[in-house]
Amino acid sequence: MGIFRKKESHESRSSSMSYAMRWKQEHLRQIAVIGILAIAVVLIILIWFYSQNNKKIYLVVDGQSQKTVTRHSLVNQGLEQRSMAFGSEDAIFQSLASSVKDGNRMVVVRAVPVKVSVDGTMKTHFTTQDRVHEAIEELGVALGKEDKITPALDSKVAANLDIKVVRVTKHNIQTKESVPFTVVKTSDNNLLKGKTKVLSQGNEGIVVHNIEKVYEDGSFVSKRWLGKEVEKKASPKVIAVGTKKPTVVASASISRSANAVNISGLATKGGVSFKYKKVLKNVTLTAYSSEEDGIGTRTASGTRVTEGRTIAVDKSVVPLGWWVYIEGIGFRKAEDTGGAIKGNKMDVYYDSLKSAENFGRKKGRTVYVIGPTKPELN
Repeated sequence: MGIFRKKESHESRSSSMSYAMRWKQEHLRQIAVIGILAIAVVLIILIWFYSQNNKKIYLVVDGQSQKTVTRHSLVNQGLEQRSMAFGSEDAIFQSLASSVKDGNRMVVVRAVPVKVSVDGTMKTHFTTQDRVHEAIEELGVALGKEDKITPALDSKVAANLDIKVVRVTKHNIQTKESVPFTVVKTSDNNLLKGKTKVLSQGNEGIVVHNIEKVYEDGSFVSKRWLGKEVEKKASPKVIAVGTKKPTVVASASISRSANAVNISGLATKGGVSFKYKKVLKNVTLTAYSSEEDGIGTRTASGTRVTEGRTIAVDKSVVPLGWWVYIEGIGFRKAEDTGGAIKGNKMDVYYDSLKSAENFGRKKGRTVYVIGPTKPELN
């Protein structure tokens, strides 16, 4: 008995294979399109992720702008990427720990050294400030309203700039000055002519001067007069001058000289009243000086020649040491003699030879011979 085998159907196998082939052929294009789309999506995601991590930032260093790209998320990492080192005094106008965002502008100002001289010391200071007054304030230096600063406070700061602060102080002081009193003369018809009488003594006044003194760094530099105040007024000295004519006429006697009259009387010359021993008429005056050859500075009486006081006389006419009053000249003292000085001739002393030469010769002068004591204002 034979085995029954199911007859294979070639048609069924071939038909299933043909179906698969047909499906593959029909969907191959769709599979390719799906694959391309998947790759594109992946690329878009990668590009988006890359763009999110790469950020454009702008670095402005000392006013110069630089564009750069970074994937770092913090400012300090971005600066390290640029290999930029900063000193502790440099100013970065953004927190180093802050996040980096696309388009960020980070401003960096490098500190520069400046030398500041103040209060006797010099300091080197690193600053990022733009103006001198800002750098000084940064140092904590207090300025007075009179202080001098060079360069000017609004000057621009530059590297190695020398800044000098000069302390200016002003002090007001007072000085006192004595004011001399004046002399006032008044006529008195109850007082004999030639006599004087002090009615009130004069007193000096006091004036206070206000002065401002200026010091720079403790050293005096200038002073300025501010004004004055009268602390005490001066009071004048009042003198009564007699105008009453004397009733007694002085006796007179003729001397041995034809031009000399011995009169014991009173005279008032230059506001000074005095008694005189005699009057010399027609006296000739000349002048001399120690600048002349052979003329020393010692007189015959042993005193030193003095302009305004010394005259040379004939000691037989006027004793040495006596005072005289010469009309037009004033009070003089007979201290010297001379070989050419005889009789009614006198030589008036001047320090300057030119003044003596200009004096020349003067004739017909009247001289009052007074005595050893010079008359003084009563």
